[in-house]
Amino acid sequence: MQPEEHPRYPESNARRQLPPLLAGLFIAVFVALGIAPLERSTWLLENIPTVLCFAALVCTVRILPLSNTSYVLVFVFLCLHVVGSHYTYSLVPYEAWSQALFGVSPSEAFGWERNHYDRFLHFLFGLLLAYPLRELFFLVAHARGFWSYYLPLNLIMASSLLYELIEWGAAVVFGGDLAAAYLGAQGDSWDAQWDMALASLGGVIALGCIAMVNAGSRFWGGEAGS
Repeated sequence: MQPEEHPRYPESNARRQLPPLLAGLFIAVFVALGIAPLERSTWLLENIPTVLCFAALVCTVRILPLSNTSYVLVFVFLCLHVVGSHYTYSLVPYEAWSQALFGVSPSEAFGWERNHYDRFLHFLFGLLLAYPLRELFFLVAHARGFWSYYLPLNLIMASSLLYELIEWGAAVVFGGDLAAAYLGAQGDSWDAQWDMALASLGGVIALGCIAMVNAGSRFWGGEAGS
């Protein structure tokens, strides 16, 4: 189902049932990972935007319904985010998980000297949320053509910039260990630039793939109809 042809999605049992199911699953994950986070103060700061985003989705599920694909993408991103907030991003033990599951050390394989979970999530911010944001621009602004790709990418880049500014402001206000844990820079003076660049790259990749799929659909559709 292409958003160009179906900006509003027909009601069906699956369409009605999946969003509440995902909401329930996310609440379960959120509560489970919020019981004993590594740093409660950092967890609270990290999850303010999480709660706001979840509340916005719940409040708009009827008046501004997205596709099930969009809800799944947002669900995956939010779940991965609460994993990061549980451990603090710079201490997510993906190294131990990889060793246990596959017997491989990502840091040794790629020569990493820092924990890259935060950068992975910034990349996924663009990659996973580009499609839902594009649907929002269809529904709210009736964006079509070039604007349906430019506006979501622009919002991803602007949101990434705003988040980095908020992180910087919070670090200045709170200072100390809480600021260091919340920023998660791990001594990299270019951390903010990396985060913004990776979010933008994720958005470019996602929207580029959507554009190719839509172009292919139009091409083959035209061939079939000729």
